Amino acid sequence: MGKPSQSASHPGNLSGNLYAPPEAHVDDVRAEGEIELADRGTRLGAAIIDGLIYMVLYFFMVMFVMGMSFMELGAVSMGKQVLLQIMGIGIYLGLNGYWLAKNGQSIAKKLLDIKIVRTDGSAAGLPRIVGLRLLPMWLAAMVPYFGPLVVTLVDPLLIFRESRKCLHDTIADTIVVKA
Repeated sequence: MGKPSQSASHPGNLSGNLYAPPEAHVDDVRAEGEIELADRGTRLGAAIIDGLIYMVLYFFMVMFVMGMSFMELGAVSMGKQVLLQIMGIGIYLGLNGYWLAKNGQSIAKKLLDIKIVRTDGSAAGLPRIVGLRLLPMWLAAMVPYFGPLVVTLVDPLLIFRESRKCLHDTIADTIVVKA
């Protein structure tokens, strides 16, 4: 008995063995309403874009509205630092507040088609995003030495966990998903 040849009636069998299970490439399919986490690179891109937009407006406000030079920012009193933080929060919310409230997106998240939601997929809401996701990081940034280290290094590096959640996501029970 010779080996059976592959026939046209078995196009999915590429091994030449008629008794092998059929082979087929299946793309990942999401069920209706299922959430898909945003890619780490997309989140990084959104953070960079948002950061650049914010930084330009923040330094414009500091230098031209408050009359401070870039060098003066390193040696401000605690009272002025709190004032600068409040001004920064106002700028951030002025830029992104509408989009965050409407659909959990900053300007860059909207451009890159990702959004912030609760871990169960429901809307995060502006109070959660601001009060639990952003405010702790803004407060931590004010702690000398330790705060900037946590906000600029520890928080972003946590995105490499399997859950892709940064520290601020863990605190606020949020995730960033494809919109």
